[in-house]
Amino acid sequence: MTIGKRKKEKPQSNAVAVPQTADKKHPFVMLDGYNPMSTADMALYKSLREAIPIIDAAIYKIIRLIGSFRVCCENKTAEKLLGDFLASVNVGGTGQGIEAFLSVFLEQLLTYGTAIGEAVTDGNTITHLYNADLRDISLSRGSSALDIVVNTDKGNGRFTPVKYPALILLSVLNPEPGAIYGTSILKGLPFVTDILLKIYNTLGTNWERVGNVRFAVTYKPQNDAIDKAYAKERAMLVASEWSKAMSTGSGAAKDFVAVGDVSIKAIGADNQILDSEIPVRQMLEQIVAKLGIPPFLLGLSWSTTERMSSQQADILTSEIEYYRRALNPVISKLCRLFLRLHGFDCDFEIDWEAITLQDISELAKSRYYDAQTQKIIAETGGEITNDSLS
Repeated sequence: MTIGKRKKEKPQSNAVAVPQTADKKHPFVMLDGYNPMSTADMALYKSLREAIPIIDAAIYKIIRLIGSFRVCCENKTAEKLLGDFLASVNVGGTGQGIEAFLSVFLEQLLTYGTAIGEAVTDGNTITHLYNADLRDISLSRGSSALDIVVNTDKGNGRFTPVKYPALILLSVLNPEPGAIYGTSILKGLPFVTDILLKIYNTLGTNWERVGNVRFAVTYKPQNDAIDKAYAKERAMLVASEWSKAMSTGSGAAKDFVAVGDVSIKAIGADNQILDSEIPVRQMLEQIVAKLGIPPFLLGLSWSTTERMSSQQADILTSEIEYYRRALNPVISKLCRLFLRLHGFDCDFEIDWEAITLQDISELAKSRYYDAQTQKIIAETGGEITNDSLS
């Protein structure tokens, strides 16, 4: 099932062997300038991650904190077969397991707001999973406002609907009303990161100028006629000797001796480099607030209290649960497709592992308090009084 041309074969079966969303564009990419998706925004968000390492680190932190899951089925035979498939399925020819697929899928979803993948089958089972490049596809409305059509690039700006839409795994994040594509979590950060990059670039320029000391050597000739007549020659001689004295080729420091009125000053020594700590922190606070990651997880040693860290961890837990809910429809569609291909029609449930961001001692203390409360309720018949708590 390719999107490009292939040799004609005798129709033997409806087997699907290759991903239909694979890149099949010709090498003259400049001719393929048209794409319904905003490629400028995609390039911009990618540049943000490359320019500001803390943004890239935050996205990978979210992906790692999502955790793993297992699928529980009513039919234990189906559960065993599905579990083996999720653990060993080939992902794009370079990875293995559903987690490898979901990591790329979630990274794409967070960065661009839209993620798309494909379950590749041979007619009998799912052979492997494929993460499609958003630049190779476009989304459009179908016959109704609720019908989304996935189109793939056939070259020269021509997009045609995929042949097997049931195999497409699509997810969008926080779409605006009436919009097809999702919203990136990096939306709103270009302005902030632009200011931050200006500060970083200025810091590098200033340190290059001030840190790598440059000197201004000035020779002032005297009032006599001889000095004025040979001022140019003496200036060139001073420059030559100064260059030899400052040369580090021999590895040894050299003295510079001059006769006459010669002044030496360090260029930029009187200038003061602006303090960048406050503006940089202000910009980083905006970035951290947008990404929803506690500062201490990103290596930012900002002053915080233990209670504040606990509250930030609780907020991050809710963020992780939200992204899990965004992935559940994709996982459910994939599992349902696999079970149907193998003749199973049983229900299943996605069981995510517990999120453990809090201290183990705090979790144990919380469970102890819950057990103590349940015991008091059982002893008092459902009424809790001050005497029972004491």
